[in-house]
Amino acid sequence: MNLIRFFIVSLLLSSSILVAADPVLKEGDRLAIVGDSITEQKLYSKFIETYLHACYPHLRVQCFQFGWGGERAPGFAGRMENDLIPWKPTVVTTCYGMNDGSYRAYEENIGRVYEEGMRRIISRLRSDDATIVVGGPGVVDSVTWNRGNPEFDKVYNHNLKTLSGIASALANEHGQPHADVFGAMMNAMVAAKADLGDEYHVAGGDGVHPSANGQLVMAYAFLKALGLDGDLGTINFDVGSSKAEVTAGHRVVNVTGSVLQVESTRYPFCFDGNANDPNGTASILPYVPFNDELNRLHLVVRNPGAATCEVRFGDQTRVFTREQLQAGINLAAEFPVNPFVEPFRAVMAEVGRKQSLETMMIKSIVTNFRNLGGDFSDDHELQQALATVRSRLMSRNADDHQRVVAQVRPVRYEIAVTPAR
Repeated sequence: MNLIRFFIVSLLLSSSILVAADPVLKEGDRLAIVGDSITEQKLYSKFIETYLHACYPHLRVQCFQFGWGGERAPGFAGRMENDLIPWKPTVVTTCYGMNDGSYRAYEENIGRVYEEGMRRIISRLRSDDATIVVGGPGVVDSVTWNRGNPEFDKVYNHNLKTLSGIASALANEHGQPHADVFGAMMNAMVAAKADLGDEYHVAGGDGVHPSANGQLVMAYAFLKALGLDGDLGTINFDVGSSKAEVTAGHRVVNVTGSVLQVESTRYPFCFDGNANDPNGTASILPYVPFNDELNRLHLVVRNPGAATCEVRFGDQTRVFTREQLQAGINLAAEFPVNPFVEPFRAVMAEVGRKQSLETMMIKSIVTNFRNLGGDFSDDHELQQALATVRSRLMSRNADDHQRVVAQVRPVRYEIAVTPAR
């Protein structure tokens, strides 16, 4: 069946974000993050890589982002053999469609060309047994995209939704996960603008390239499609007996009365910016279930000793009822300022440095190796030199990866539970 007609049925049978029945990522996987200029912004890719290192360090996933401004699916299909395949990815996320839609109303030929390009990408990667998280495009902003062109956002978002449906149908056909980036971003944009006003952009000031807020929604869509459950650990604290137990990734250091000292090598994801700033990640949190579904570090308190108690986490204090504490609170959501913030930022900064070098490696050096084929393919000395350059670049990238890993250092902190004053 033609996928352009078939995708509507697929969407009706699927939820907003298709989550793998089993986790996609396995220990030691090599994850390639592929896409156009929105990927090359190195925001959602940085959020994904930082999340994997800080929140799931035991998976030891190595990442590489292959974003290329202006690219369409057929363009990547043409360069992937040279640029991506030698890196030997085991899992690949793709995010094409924004440029494939040609910034006009949908036409059948747009879908046909997009489908053909995506099919080439998926087929080639499946031939190496890689898993492909088939991501569709995001959205254009309902206000900032419309400067001088009222209502065109609806026209182009219809185009992008159609391409997202084609991506979903291809994922279903090949038995691969689908990341519904469009659905996640559209839901967040509608809800956020209703509360914060139309000028609060979710797809960026230019209407196409999201700021940190929209890019966090994109990261959410991909992380969910990767099958991650978001359970980052549980701290069980019995105040009455001054005893505590923790899950893997955390260690009880000491308990003195109502004060518990813990050391963690598994961080919660941390956010920045204020409640109205699209350039930060915090403002979009009420409109995407990131904390509920991907960022749960639970504190469960037994015998808290009072009907209401103050919980001090690091140097921040909040009041909770006995029932809330016994049921468990999510420290990541309840304490946005917490002992992990600065260590988390350090990890993200290291990831950012690594990914910036990856863009230079691919766009300035590696992709040009294709120009030295053909008439030069029999020049064995030249081909060996290119192989040596590629090897040295990948060795440097592996070193950068290890620097990121080393940046995830144990964080020691206190949790105190005392009767509210």
